[in-house]
Amino acid sequence: MSSQYTVAKFGGTSVADFDAMHRCAHIIHDDSNVRIVAVSASAGVTNHLVTLTQQKSNEDERLALVDNIITIQNAILAKLTLDADLAQSFELTLNELKSLAALPALSAQQCDEMLSFGERLSSFLFTQVLRNLGVKADRFDVRKVLKTDNRFGKATPDIAATALAAQKHLLPLLDETVIVTQGFIGSDPYNQTTTLGRGGSDYSAALLAEAINAKSVHIWTDVVGIFSTDPRLCAKASPIAKLSFDEAAEMATFGAKVLHPATILPASRSNISVFVGSSRDPQAGGTWIEKDTSSQTGIRAVTQRKNQILLTLKSPEMLLASGFLARIFTILSAYNISVDLVTTSEISVAITLDNAFNASRPELDQQCLEELSEFCHVTVENNLTLVALIGSQIQLRQHEVNLMEVLSDFNIRLICHGASKHNLCFLVEQADSDKVVQSIHAKLLEVA
Repeated sequence: MSSQYTVAKFGGTSVADFDAMHRCAHIIHDDSNVRIVAVSASAGVTNHLVTLTQQKSNEDERLALVDNIITIQNAILAKLTLDADLAQSFELTLNELKSLAALPALSAQQCDEMLSFGERLSSFLFTQVLRNLGVKADRFDVRKVLKTDNRFGKATPDIAATALAAQKHLLPLLDETVIVTQGFIGSDPYNQTTTLGRGGSDYSAALLAEAINAKSVHIWTDVVGIFSTDPRLCAKASPIAKLSFDEAAEMATFGAKVLHPATILPASRSNISVFVGSSRDPQAGGTWIEKDTSSQTGIRAVTQRKNQILLTLKSPEMLLASGFLARIFTILSAYNISVDLVTTSEISVAITLDNAFNASRPELDQQCLEELSEFCHVTVENNLTLVALIGSQIQLRQHEVNLMEVLSDFNIRLICHGASKHNLCFLVEQADSDKVVQSIHAKLLEVA
């Protein structure tokens, strides 16, 4: 049985500076159902931390990066005085950061430790901002609760262990105190720091909501909900008031950056409503994501995800043979590689992979390619964009005239449709992708 608790998450721009934190604190102050707040690192901090993990800098450069991080935090501290309990722990955390940054080389686990400092630092500051508004708030180290495996850089949560830890450490605090904790990070069975992958704060909030049987998760960002496409790309993009879990999962997976794709997993699994709204304008409404399928069918949005890899594997041995695909996916699984689209012919299979520019590790490494090359010819194509039409009960014949007309001016590398009635996907050259999205939106989604 779910409680009336709400978990709120604030992204990097929402905790970028004191004024942003103050706006967000008012949201919490005005909603007594919010009992857990998960914060991201202040905008800009994670980029510096990622650079520190890449081992391309000398000692002076590493010190400069740490100074940049401290400058971002000090700009907020200039308008705050931390209470004694927060001030002591904040200084200890800063000293840990400095010590780790002084090392010339970091292990995979130490890289995750490094990346955790942004969220750990911002949670001290946001706790104090809440206290200054009269909210009884305490900072909580999420690593005590959010348990994962030890695949550093992209850890998988242990749902059962997280639920048990939440029951023990979190639930007893919630009636009396607003808990401020960190997104993006967790700990493995040996209590070593892990991360869920870049952008994982949304996921963290949903996992915590599931662990405490919360009613809803509120994702506060810098836009008023989820739009029919990126409003920076199409001036006539419109907000969508309600999405089903399936529709939202497709949008997040295929490029709607406002929401981390994995957020929908625990929400749909435990039937937890998700709200996406703007911390700059909380009264403007937003998008509700719920179990019920929208009554509106057809295409509702168009998204794009750039920096895609197309991996083509070809071998005559595939013809009339069994086990070929199994062998491919066993190797990809061993390297923890997630596959998006798959199409096959008689002797080849084409697979798309995400190669996000800000990932903490490359999606496809050389050793994996060498293993695949032992039994098939491997071709890797880059500089591609995955464009996805998202909606409910999408059928190509309903839109084929307009869609084919829109796409006739562009080179289409791959089309995938049929596995889901919630999407129709294709690959285009990255240089053309903005124009493709604009054309589709104008033809199929904009009201005259």
